Amino acid sequence: MDMSPFEQWESEIRGYCRAYPTVFSHASNARQVAEDGTSYIDFFGGAGVLNFGHNNPKMKEAMIAFLEADGIAHSLDTYTTTKRDFITKFHDVVLAPRGMDYKMQFMGPTGTNAVEASLKLARRATGREDVVAFSHGFHGMTLGALAATANHAFRAWAGVPLNHVLRLPNEFAPGGGIAGLDAYRAALDDASSGLRPPAAFIVEAVQAEGGVWVHSAEWLHAVQKLARDVGALFIIDDIQAGCGRTGSYFSFDGMGLDPDIINLAKGLGGYGTPIAMNLNKPEVDAHWSPGAHTGTFRGQGLSFVAGAVGLDYFTDDVLMEAVAEKGKRMAESLDRIAASAPDRGWEVRGVGMMQGIDVVDGAFAKQVQAECFAQGLLIGPCGTDGRVVKLIPPLTTPDDDLDEGLAILERAVQTVAEGGA
Repeated sequence: MDMSPFEQWESEIRGYCRAYPTVFSHASNARQVAEDGTSYIDFFGGAGVLNFGHNNPKMKEAMIAFLEADGIAHSLDTYTTTKRDFITKFHDVVLAPRGMDYKMQFMGPTGTNAVEASLKLARRATGREDVVAFSHGFHGMTLGALAATANHAFRAWAGVPLNHVLRLPNEFAPGGGIAGLDAYRAALDDASSGLRPPAAFIVEAVQAEGGVWVHSAEWLHAVQKLARDVGALFIIDDIQAGCGRTGSYFSFDGMGLDPDIINLAKGLGGYGTPIAMNLNKPEVDAHWSPGAHTGTFRGQGLSFVAGAVGLDYFTDDVLMEAVAEKGKRMAESLDRIAASAPDRGWEVRGVGMMQGIDVVDGAFAKQVQAECFAQGLLIGPCGTDGRVVKLIPPLTTPDDDLDEGLAILERAVQTVAEGGA
């Protein structure tokens, strides 16, 4: 396979290709195929974008029909029939059954654009500057979102100070939990603490990139109450954990939470085409003025079309029940791996079809990734020093591929543990 054009002319910034040193030519559902014919089971899923698999046939059919009909592919924020269809369907399928009242804001096409817009709106709505984010959180790579992101390696590349964000420990970090929130509340109540009340608290109900940390409903409610009590907005970043990944549309479904803003992207477009959307409470959204936040690629026609098809998966419980069952099998497989090395302190964390095993050592996890690739499985480490092997396969992964992929992972971990990688 000829990789020389990439190595000669593409930027040194390229990353994933170094972990997957091949040239992919086509893909279907949970498999990618290299141009030499090697087939790989995909447990990485485009970093959580491909919830409904590669080249989902129903979405592909709708997109082809849209293109053949000369549909509006790019529209800024003008009205189009495809946007109307998506907005109406999202309301009817996702919001109305939950009794949720939100305005839908489309901005740039990526998750970091959604976070940027939400932080800007929170600051506008409250007249405050500071935002509270949490340890291990990942919210994007542009400067505002990066300021809220905790990962030191990502932050180090900013080149400028990343200001106006206060970092609190997440529920599981030292100094965290309810006690950590109470300590921050006490500091805000102390006029000599030097702390200013924040514009917003931004949190992932399930921290994905940060290491698959699943926050409890109790802790999330405590964050929400603290936000309300100090006059701040409560923002949930559901960019990777949303759109069905955890076994329901939102990762916080069933918890009784009432966020002021919800960030969505990744799986929202269904097919892998770019789209991001914030759900803003109407009273918060009212702080926007027309054109106050713009973006050239807000009107992605193909994403609206495919995303509308993706919503069909949430008109009944068939897929979500399958996600719960497959997620259980994934967790059981990781539990077996952890039990095979009881002295190593490995920990399994996850919910639905987002599962991870913390192998403590980032170098070990990287070796596991390489061995998985050699055996035909794509995975991506995450968390502190890349020490968590995270599994986020398409929700539509066939049972045979899921079982084969889990078997490959078990063999790969054993090989590395025995020093054979």
